[in-house]
Amino acid sequence: MSYLTVPLHPSHTKKGFTCGKELLDNYLHIQAKQDVKRKLSACFVLTDEDNNVKGYYTLSSTSIHRDMLTENVKSKLPPSYHHLPTTLLGRLAIDSRYKGQGLGGDILIDALKRSFDAAANVGSMAVVVDPIDDEAIKFYEKYGFTYIPDNGKMVMSMETIAKLF
Repeated sequence: MSYLTVPLHPSHTKKGFTCGKELLDNYLHIQAKQDVKRKLSACFVLTDEDNNVKGYYTLSSTSIHRDMLTENVKSKLPPSYHHLPTTLLGRLAIDSRYKGQGLGGDILIDALKRSFDAAANVGSMAVVVDPIDDEAIKFYEKYGFTYIPDNGKMVMSMETIAKLF
């Protein structure tokens, strides 16, 4: 298994990272290290040759209520499962200096592969994202995520992700 990214480590330089979204910048600068330490999320980074962070994403466990799914998906699942295990792609950002080079798509695919591989050991039927704005919604739609009506989340099933690999 090879990935484009590596787990966040103290040797990675985060200081100069800016993606233009304060929430995502602050997360990497202030909170990511603590979340990793507390096992609240896993943070993976793409770095340059000097170990400067070019982009990052986070993964963690979550669940979605079956009522959030389409009837087609629900009909394939046992009715006793009210909350279904999923993987949360909580944050994904690319440093502004590297935008327009396709790195966002590259690390998204990296995150989907890592999520798919993990689902072989820990149940997860989908990857869920909670896009922070319209730009993020368009980005995830471009890669095949489906918008879940009434809650703002987007989802891609492991069945769909399996077809990528």
